[in-house]
Amino acid sequence: MKKINILSVSLTMMVFSSLNVSAQIKLSDIFKKVTGKQGSTTAATGTPSTFEIGQGIKEALQIGVSAGADRLSVKDGFLGNLAVKILMPPEAQKVEKTLRSIGLNKLCDNVIVSLNRAAEDAATEAKPIFISAIKQMTLTDATNILLGSKDAATAYFKRVTTAQLMQKFSPIVTTSLNKVNATKYYSDLTTQYNRLPLVRPVNTNLTEYVTQKAIDGLFVEVAKEELKIRGNLSSRSTTLLQKVFGYADRKKN
Repeated sequence: MKKINILSVSLTMMVFSSLNVSAQIKLSDIFKKVTGKQGSTTAATGTPSTFEIGQGIKEALQIGVSAGADRLSVKDGFLGNLAVKILMPPEAQKVEKTLRSIGLNKLCDNVIVSLNRAAEDAATEAKPIFISAIKQMTLTDATNILLGSKDAATAYFKRVTTAQLMQKFSPIVTTSLNKVNATKYYSDLTTQYNRLPLVRPVNTNLTEYVTQKAIDGLFVEVAKEELKIRGNLSSRSTTLLQKVFGYADRKKN
């Protein structure tokens, strides 16, 4: 009988001991989860170092300019986007109006389509130029962009990439315009118009015009991406981006 009682007591103690260990493990797991979340929050809301600011800005801009350039470098990237669609040069819009009035809509449409196709071809070369500018960015540049105006990054890109973009885009635009006969079509249009009495001659350099409009369109898309990363919390997809841009939000408020 004593043996049975001793065995019963032993089993009871073993059960309570097991339950105690299990409870401790569960409490430990809960504690780890809570402290882990707190650590994550702290990492995302603390004050970033200068190095972190540099890395965060570069990461954000690389995502942004890649998305912007990719959107414009596909078919209808320019033509289908009213914000950047390239129309006839301002000085040639009278020519277009006159030709459309006599039923030459198709000819005018062909010219406009070809201008936008040339810009779309050129846009494929934009991303490497932007990425190179990001890699060369100094920590001072990055801090100024982070704490600057809402278009500080776009202004930076305009300053450091415009000359390279012009140089890179120009021959591509020329080749593309010639490939689709846009240069010939446009030359025919302006020649006919310039023969009319009492009109102001139109002498547009089509390559320069399309190249500049292509670059302007790129900066429109870059500006959109910059506004998105600054104002849309869901666009801050990493802890580093949350920390860097959260810091900027606090500094500006």
